[in-house]
Order: sequence, then structure tokens, then C-alpha cells
Amino acid sequence: MKNNFPNYAKEQLTIDEELLRQLEKKLGYRFNNENLLIQALVHRSYSNEKGSQKIEDNERLEFLGDAALELAISDIMFNEYPQYSEGELSKLRSLIVNEQQLSKLAESLELGSAILLGKGEELTGGRTKPSVLADCMEAVLAAVYLDGGYEKLREVVKNLFGQLFMGSKSPLEVLNRDFKTRLQEYTQNEYKETPTYELEKETGPDHDKTFYVSVLVGDKKVGYGVGKSKKAAEQKAAEEALRVLLKEKKKK
Repeated sequence: MKNNFPNYAKEQLTIDEELLRQLEKKLGYRFNNENLLIQALVHRSYSNEKGSQKIEDNERLEFLGDAALELAISDIMFNEYPQYSEGELSKLRSLIVNEQQLSKLAESLELGSAILLGKGEELTGGRTKPSVLADCMEAVLAAVYLDGGYEKLREVVKNLFGQLFMGSKSPLEVLNRDFKTRLQEYTQNEYKETPTYELEKETGPDHDKTFYVSVLVGDKKVGYGVGKSKKAAEQKAAEEALRVLLKEKKKK
């Protein structure tokens, strides 16, 4: 597939060769044109700092990746769930293709450690920002598409998002339940307990408060969340609690 990406010298971009290899391994895809992967990792802040070297950032790839990912997910869902209506497929896709899911996927791939950031963005925690991670994830998927074509992209997407498709006849029902509901169902089934939420503190002026909530099962604190509303903080706490409890169960 023809492209106009320059042949960057890794020294010019301070690229860590080992990080590239690790990322390819986690993606399950080896690039023919490594420069596509490198391009996908260049954040706007890094490109701006390099100014005179004319290093293009990953925003065009992000644009393409957004569309390519949506097509691949739609294709997979269309074939995996013939029982779903158009409306149900649209809802399921929106629950999968969003910043939250993409940033979580990027975290699982440790993508943050490979992104090329400007110093200012680095200092403000750019490597862990959901928006930065999600955008870079889309750019990487676009790079896979340009390098290997649609079938390779579909294969990578299905592998990466597989846990959302496999093992459930009704992923829409699973994904659509909020974390509080899922935690309550889990704790009642496993411990015959209903989780309780405690507001530990709230900070900030009335128009811009931040809430800090913990969740307990019995007398044991199993999760903690922070949010701009009490409800959001409770959801965060429930999400953490589910992760902790499932991890504990796995160890037994």
C-alpha cells in the first residue's frame, strides 16, 4: 500500500528499539515498514518541539485509525452476532469504540511508555492521559492497516478486543451494565453481601467539587474512587473493587 511516510532515523527521534519490538509482540503484528509504527507514536507536542526537523505527528493516522477501527469492529460484530438488530449493533459498537475502552487497551499494551512526547506534555502526565493513549491507539491501528491491509487489521482488532466478543452470547448486556450493578451481582453471588459506599471527603467549591468514595464488602474496603460527582466516584470505586476481587479469586 503506497504511503508518503519519511524514512526516519531512530536516533533523530530517540526511539527505543526494544520498546518497538515489545509493542509489535503485544499487538501480534510485525511491521514491514517500521516507519509507520514510529509515525503512529509521534505526539503533536513532540513534533512541535522538533520544529525545524519537520517531523509529522500522528494526527492524520489517528483520523484514519478511527474510521478503520469502526469498520473492523462493525464487520466482526455483524458476523459474530447475527441475532442483533441494527440498533443493538450500534449500541454495542459505541460501548467498545470509545476513549475509555481504547485507553484501557493502550494501557494493557503499555503504549504510554513508547509514545514520543514533548517535554511539557511529559511533565503534565501525558503518558497516562486517556485522550493521548486513545488517540495513539487509533494511530497504531491505522499503521497496521496501511502496512498490512484490512484483513491484517481485522485480525489484530479481533485479537485485541477479543475478550469483549468471546465467552458471552450477549456482550451487549454485559458491557451495558454499570460497575455498581456488576459489583453487587458479584458480591451477592460470591459472599452473600451487598457492597456499601462511604463518602470519605469532598473538596473544592460548590461549582467544582471532587468526591472521594470507598466501597466495602462487609467491613473490608475493596475499592476507592474519585470523581466530579458522587455517582462517578462510586462507579470508579466499584470498578476498582471488581478488579481487586477478581484478581484475588484468580489467585485462590
